[in-house]
Amino acid sequence: MGWDALALVEAVDERPLIERRAVVRDGFYETQARTVIERVPGSAGIVERWAVSPYRGCVHACLGCGARAGHRKLGLDAGVDFDSRVVVRANVVERLRSELGRWEGEPLAVGVAGDGYQPAEERYRLMPGVVAALGAAGVPFTVYTRSALVLRDAEVLARAGARVAVSIAFVDERIRRAVEPGAVGAQARLELVSALVEAGVECRVLMAPVLPLLSDAADQLTATVRRIAGAGAVAVEPVVLRLPPGTRQWYMRWLAGAHPHLVERYEELYDRAGFPSPGYEQRITGQIAQLCRVYGMRCGAPEPVGRGPSAAQLALV
Repeated sequence: MGWDALALVEAVDERPLIERRAVVRDGFYETQARTVIERVPGSAGIVERWAVSPYRGCVHACLGCGARAGHRKLGLDAGVDFDSRVVVRANVVERLRSELGRWEGEPLAVGVAGDGYQPAEERYRLMPGVVAALGAAGVPFTVYTRSALVLRDAEVLARAGARVAVSIAFVDERIRRAVEPGAVGAQARLELVSALVEAGVECRVLMAPVLPLLSDAADQLTATVRRIAGAGAVAVEPVVLRLPPGTRQWYMRWLAGAHPHLVERYEELYDRAGFPSPGYEQRITGQIAQLCRVYGMRCGAPEPVGRGPSAAQLALV
C-alpha cells in the first residue's frame, strides 16, 4: 500500500517578510499596519520628529532618498525594490484616527517613507482621509511631495490648514533625469507651487537634496532660488544630501559609474552616519540664505511647536 511520508521538518518560508505579511494586488503590497505614526530618522533633515506615511517605497526613484533603508526591514533591498515594490498601508486612515486620539499635538510630517501622492495614490486614494483626520484632530502637519497629484486635494488641504512642502533641489533637467528619474521635472514642480499658492494652500519649497559637487555651484543655486521665488514661494528650506545606510550604498554605486572622479571626494566629505561635513553644509545653506534675502523669501525650517507623544510608536509595515 502506498503512502506519503510526513516531513519531519516543516518547510522554511524563504520569501521576504513583506510577502508573507501582505496581499499582493496589481503589483502593490497591501498591508494592515499595527501603528502608523513613526519617528523620523535624524538623517531626514526636516524639522518634524514624527511622521505618517501611507506608502513605503517610491516610484520617483530618487537616488538620494533617505527612506531607502526601511525596505531592508521588510526583506527587500534598498535599491531597485524601493523604487518598484511599493507597500500600501491600506488601514492607515483608521489607525491614524485611533492614534491621534492619544497624540499630544506635536507636528507631523506626511509622506516621509514614500511620497503620499505617487502613482499608487491614484488607485488607493488614502491621502484625503489622512489629511481630513489630521485636520479634525487639529494637529499641525506638512505634506512632503514632488507630485502634481497633490492638487487634487487642494481644497481639503486648505480646509485642514495643511502646509505643503514641494521638493525642488535644482532646475537642471540633466541632473533630474539622472538622480530623480521617476519624478516630474523642475518646471512642473514650480508650476505646482504657483497652483497651490493660488488655491490658498500654504506652500514652501524644500530645496533638497543639494548634491555636493553636482548641483551646488553658485550659478546653479542662484538659478534655482530665482525660479522658486518667481513661482510665488515665500520660504525655502535647504537640505544638503544625506547618505544614511541603504541610501549611501545605492547613491555611491551610481556615482561610481556616472562620476567616478567624485567618489573619493564624497568619501572625504561624509562621515560614517551619512552626514556631510558641517563646514560644507554651513557654507551651502549660508549661500542659499543670502540668495533668499535677495529674492525676498524666508530661509530655513519653520519653528517647531507642540509636545511629543507619551510613548514611541514604531512599525515594520
